[in-house]
Amino acid sequence: MNFPKRENFRPTEKPLIIVGSKNPVKIACTEIAFAETFNRNYLVNGISAASQVPDQPHGDKETYLGAKNRVMNAKRTFPEADYWVGIEGGVADDDNGMYAFAWIYIEDKAGKHGKAKTGTFYLPQAVADLVHAGLELGKADDQFFSQHNSKQQGGSVGILTKGVLTRQSYYSQAIILALIPFINKEIY
Repeated sequence: MNFPKRENFRPTEKPLIIVGSKNPVKIACTEIAFAETFNRNYLVNGISAASQVPDQPHGDKETYLGAKNRVMNAKRTFPEADYWVGIEGGVADDDNGMYAFAWIYIEDKAGKHGKAKTGTFYLPQAVADLVHAGLELGKADDQFFSQHNSKQQGGSVGILTKGVLTRQSYYSQAIILALIPFINKEIY
């Protein structure tokens, strides 16, 4: 989708959502999740918004901060929106190995915010080794699974579930969960 030009910007019947990424998967899952949640259409666009965390965030704190920073930077860049969405994928290690997840952070023009985390899944040791060696998870997946630009397609979750879950469906559920405060304004 193309942005409305600032000089031509006019409020439309469709609320505007800005995703802090140009990744087509993140844009599509945001559009689907908002449409399913509110039973209406939205104009959804993505912009490059800095996460201000490493390309491969490690741990909840860093990953959450990346999602929130994407929203804050998108909001500064395009303040005319009705909602801003940040999606940041991360990894962490525990006694069972390296696992992957993502944080979602959403804010509306009134300053209300919602957040949620996806489910987690463990990565094969060979992929974890590549990430530990300094590769971002998408690049590690591409190298190990002989893929190209997998993070803008099914991602790790799509590769490992053989398409049963896609990155889009995986993120969509968490976006819906992050919208809970907007669905239940009277108690949040």
